[in-house]
Amino acid sequence: MRARRILPALLLPLTLLATACGGSSSADTGGDGTDGKGSLTLNVGDQKGGSEAVLRAAGELDDLDYKIKWSTFTSGPPLLEAVNAKAVDIGAVGNTPPVFAAGAGSEITVVAASHGSPAGEAILVPEDSPLKSPEQLEGKSVAVAQGSSAHFQLISALKKAGLTLEDIEVSYLQPADALAAFNGGKVDAWAVWDPYTSQVLTAKQGKVLTDGEGVVNGLSFQVASPSALKDKKKSAAIEDYLARLRRAQDWVFDHPEEWAKVWAKDTGLPYEAALAAVKRSNGTRVPVAVDKAAVASEQQIVDTFAELKLIPRKVTFADFVDPRFNGDLPPSTTPARIYKEK
Repeated sequence: MRARRILPALLLPLTLLATACGGSSSADTGGDGTDGKGSLTLNVGDQKGGSEAVLRAAGELDDLDYKIKWSTFTSGPPLLEAVNAKAVDIGAVGNTPPVFAAGAGSEITVVAASHGSPAGEAILVPEDSPLKSPEQLEGKSVAVAQGSSAHFQLISALKKAGLTLEDIEVSYLQPADALAAFNGGKVDAWAVWDPYTSQVLTAKQGKVLTDGEGVVNGLSFQVASPSALKDKKKSAAIEDYLARLRRAQDWVFDHPEEWAKVWAKDTGLPYEAALAAVKRSNGTRVPVAVDKAAVASEQQIVDTFAELKLIPRKVTFADFVDPRFNGDLPPSTTPARIYKEK
């Protein structure tokens, strides 16, 4: 394969956001801070450009009657390790980290969900690739972050095409290394998620072979510590916190350009890529109930990874769910919001 030029400007923000949807990584709590006032402190795990950024941009941190202490992590798995250790009361992750945490026997509880467009979950190929469909991946090399949401999407896309992981050459790489391999012609395809998908597309470094439509659930979760949920005051703070996040998500949908500017500044993303990711996936999210359909969808991920022996044991995902904050939220199958071109 012909070597392709790697854009240095593209590598930096990708490194900042590496493994946001799964895989193994370490915590980075260097960006800690505190908001609010009062005697109660809610310890919240976050990621770059995540909950703190969107709540601040939407003005939802201006009138807190309790304190929020932020701890920043590089990805979902170490955030959930902190939840298990009771160092964090609640934090946001994608659809796959709770599966790995549950499989490892961690003390975690899923308390809220949102459903967004899966268009950002994609298998990318270079601009000049002859590949036109997932069926043509047979015998080809594909980069993916092991244990990530993209890993499950790749498995599902292959299954839909009548293939398995054994039919391709898998290169388990984290995003920064995968991008270098992708642009250097070392792999034929790259299974990844937004904002990486939008960065590659806006930089015209690749095109979508297939995306997550019809193969992934588009869910993300708020995961809390069982001990925090047993504390009446912290439980009340968690309920208020979740309500603020829901209002902030509504604000994002109504103000995509304003949010993209904040997100770009917070993460190092180019503005054009941030706006594309907002409209493709990030801004499409709808707060939904953690209901039977959501649990069943996550159980499918559990079963898939257990069968592949990527988690140590098969668990019942429903055992790690608390629906007390569902309220009158719509079903988890509620369609994502779609941005219409003006």
